[in-house]
Amino acid sequence: MHYHAYLWTGPKGRFDQEALRRPPHPRPPPPDARPELVQRYREVAAAFPTSELPPLETAYWLVKPRVLVRGTWEAGEVEAATGWLGARLAEFAPRFAAEAQRADGHRQGLVRSAGERIGGGGDVSLGFYLERPSYLSLALVTCSPNRAAPELPCPLGG
Repeated sequence: MHYHAYLWTGPKGRFDQEALRRPPHPRPPPPDARPELVQRYREVAAAFPTSELPPLETAYWLVKPRVLVRGTWEAGEVEAATGWLGARLAEFAPRFAAEAQRADGHRQGLVRSAGERIGGGGDVSLGFYLERPSYLSLALVTCSPNRAAPELPCPLGG
């Protein structure tokens, strides 16, 4: 088991495009379905795995392009993985829209909680509204296997 880190930041309007953040249904529409439904399914099936947008379900980061992986750590390296998370929180904290989220104590609590979750085999997904309105998504995803979706492959091929 190991962990992968992901980071996305961009316009809130882009983040709100939920259709691009949702994996396609496992079964395509039947052959006699309306052509626009079939076309929409094909678009989502092609766009979802290549989109840089954060998936609605954290485990689905694993099907995204490998270039989106910002760091990888082995199971015994929880502190290194949460150190990455803490550094990103500190980097973006001045831009957080909510003043309470900028506080060191709040961020340290998030990092401690993240360590407990990934240390126990879970995933971590954090999101913050930034100025202008923008959005920041940070994730630490357990891999090989992922508890929520053990069928998903490792993005690094391992």
